[in-house]
Amino acid sequence: MSQIRPAAVAGAFYPANSQVLSRDLDTLLASAQQAHGPLPKALIVPHAGYIYSGPIAASAYRRLAAGRGQITRVVLLGPAHRVAVRGLALPQTDAFATPLGQVGIDQAACDTIRTLPQVVSSDKAHAQEHSLEVQLPFLQKVLDEFALVPLVVGDASADEVAQVLGRLWGGPETLIVISSDLSHYLPYAVAQRVDQETTDMILHLQTGISHEQACGGTPVNGLLIAAKQHGLKPELLDLRNSGDTAGGPEQVVGYAAFAFVAEERHVH
Repeated sequence: MSQIRPAAVAGAFYPANSQVLSRDLDTLLASAQQAHGPLPKALIVPHAGYIYSGPIAASAYRRLAAGRGQITRVVLLGPAHRVAVRGLALPQTDAFATPLGQVGIDQAACDTIRTLPQVVSSDKAHAQEHSLEVQLPFLQKVLDEFALVPLVVGDASADEVAQVLGRLWGGPETLIVISSDLSHYLPYAVAQRVDQETTDMILHLQTGISHEQACGGTPVNGLLIAAKQHGLKPELLDLRNSGDTAGGPEQVVGYAAFAFVAEERHVH
């Protein structure tokens, strides 16, 4: 009897009706800037409701069009918003459901990290967590069949995250997605300044990004360590906030999308 984690935020963060959702995703992806450059190994994408951060996330997911059929595993990390957890939590379910269908869990890949002390199992941590769930419809839209390694990141160090990513790194079949918004509830101009500083840190692979700068600070810092180890180069695809998309300027939430691409190694 397989266990399915049902969609928790369909109808709130994104449409619950599969046709409406599919149409909305098509619109978001079509309006995103035309993607150029090599297929990314990793992405950082925001995770608010689609009316707020969907356009920014779409700029990253559009970059994956060339990877349809090639990317068959997605390692997805997001911060714990609802349940405190020590380490990185895997679910005990077999699949995640969205209005667009089910995404199976890559149990073999999960087993390769279960032996690490920082990796725990917690269906509770996953049950209501939106940071991972809102990425799935985008992934279902731009990729063919893929398996998922979903990790809710709680109280962990950047090095612990990087160690997990290193074990799951794989080849061109594996995509890493880090789900994180930037600053929260600052006035528009202040948010722009803070988010620009955070963006500069990410572009220079500088760790030490705080949870005030990015709610997914821990998985972001972990990716930055792993990116350095594996020779990935970050590029900024979009940087905006809710004041630019669907909210007032008094208190905004920052959103950015980044692609991390393998640096070309020149052979002499």
